Amino acid sequence: MGGDVRADGARDGAIGALPGPLVPADWLAARLGAPGLLVLDASVGAHRGSGSRIAGARVFDIDGPLSDPASPLPHTMPDAGRFTEEMRALGLNDADTVVVYDAAGIYSAARAWWMLRAMGFDRAAVLDGGLPAWTAAALPVEQGAPPPAAVRGDFTAAPRPGLLAGADEVAAALADPAAAVLDARTRGRYEGTEPEPRAGLRGGHMPGSVSLPFGRLQDAGGRMLPPDGLRAVFAGAAGDRERLYLSCGSGVTACVLALGADLAGYRDLTVYDGSWSEWGLPSPDRPVVTGP
Repeated sequence: MGGDVRADGARDGAIGALPGPLVPADWLAARLGAPGLLVLDASVGAHRGSGSRIAGARVFDIDGPLSDPASPLPHTMPDAGRFTEEMRALGLNDADTVVVYDAAGIYSAARAWWMLRAMGFDRAAVLDGGLPAWTAAALPVEQGAPPPAAVRGDFTAAPRPGLLAGADEVAAALADPAAAVLDARTRGRYEGTEPEPRAGLRGGHMPGSVSLPFGRLQDAGGRMLPPDGLRAVFAGAAGDRERLYLSCGSGVTACVLALGADLAGYRDLTVYDGSWSEWGLPSPDRPVVTGP
């Protein structure tokens, strides 16, 4: 009953293999509640903890303990020990499958997916369209805070180098003709014509970076474009460069670009962890330009 146990501990017939880093609502609905499946709500900001949540989902708190408490920057990656502890508290096992979503659609869920990947966990996917797509399909939701995990998980982080970068690595990438640095913020913030939402940051962008607002990767319904459409968008921004460095305001929507690039077939991807929250600080070592 429930299928045979594979070598990785997952149960055939209960969950099965992920179709990729993106799953539709009907795929998740057919498996909701299955042993070995963990659903995580990675909503941030105004969407954090508000309204309904997918039945059984637990909170992946990027605004709280799943950011580095020692960093003055928002949303930066915690160390492996802290990440391990937080994920075990959520009940994550090394052999589990994870689906992450957020209440905005596809906004902060991709950050959780990329963090898991950076910490060595590959059996994770983002829910296409997020909670809006789930509720539009009249699928089961709950109200209120989720209960804690009944049993702690056994997950252990195994950090992978190269998936997250600091300012010096990004500065080197800006000077590398084989690399493209893509900025997921709005065009107005990139050009410096819109104010930054965080106090004390300069307006504009890194010289040599390219504007690619993350919303361009999604259709009018908030779902990701098909792979060929995504490839065309990235090719328009990066040309023939296959090595991509991805930035945004605080390392969150840069991960939407990482998700889209992965779906489009790019494999050499790095997210700038501090993003504009770091680069935009007053510093003679981090040049800023405005305009197109």
